[in-house]
Amino acid sequence: MKQIIIVGIGGFIGSISRYLISQSTQNKFISVFPYGTLTVNITGCLLIGIIYGLSEKSNISFEWRLFLATGICGGFTTFSAFSIETFGLLKEGNIIYALSYVCASVLFGLLATFIGIFALRFL
Repeated sequence: MKQIIIVGIGGFIGSISRYLISQSTQNKFISVFPYGTLTVNITGCLLIGIIYGLSEKSNISFEWRLFLATGICGGFTTFSAFSIETFGLLKEGNIIYALSYVCASVLFGLLATFIGIFALRFL
């Protein structure tokens, strides 16, 4: 239960941060290009990289890593989790798995979105 609360509090902080940063960034540009989301995704990847880098160099507790990586970064953007998992596959030498994961995530993610949108149009 303690771990769920830790992740939940981090997710709350991450989600609110995502909304505020995405909106403030997007409002600076008059464009349909999603600059806000791009900023959040890249920032989230940088943050999760820093968190994992620090956890390799220092003694960050499991609870802090849950709070920072799973909670805050997870609430901020799941793209950061996708990024660190792909990095892990590459680091382990699993290039085929990494490429498969990237392609499957993008292709099936888009396909699932289209299916969800179009399915509801016929209901």
